[in-house]
Amino acid sequence: MATTTDFHLLRTFRGLFEGTVYKHRDSSLGDLVASQLYEDLVKLNKSQKLTRRVQSHERVVNLANKAIGRPSRRGDGTFGELVPTAVAITEKGLLVARGEVANIEIGAETKILAKAMIKQIDRVIGDLIRQVEEYGALLIRVSREYDRRFP
Repeated sequence: MATTTDFHLLRTFRGLFEGTVYKHRDSSLGDLVASQLYEDLVKLNKSQKLTRRVQSHERVVNLANKAIGRPSRRGDGTFGELVPTAVAITEKGLLVARGEVANIEIGAETKILAKAMIKQIDRVIGDLIRQVEEYGALLIRVSREYDRRFP
């Protein structure tokens, strides 16, 4: 049976608080936690296609959290197809390489809230709702363009 120490995401999250002062104004911490999701997905090995694509560096995580050439709302932990002209950067101890992504296939949003921040929960929920609406509108536009080009 898996324990919490078996998962990169949970270990990374715990490390933000254990034995240190949490830096609540550091937005890169949410990005760091979210990027660990893909490490765990590959380690679980539930999808041979995902594992193969990560091992061959076809799919990478983008720490800048954006797709090249596509303006979109920035999220935490963007994962997708490596830009053909980009170089995948590997880091010791990590399964998923880093690099620029051509498209976002999986996105994760991380919100770490302290007691004082819980008062902001309505704003956070609103941000998440707007992000879902934006991605939904993008999917509709892509679907319509696909239908137009390939009737």
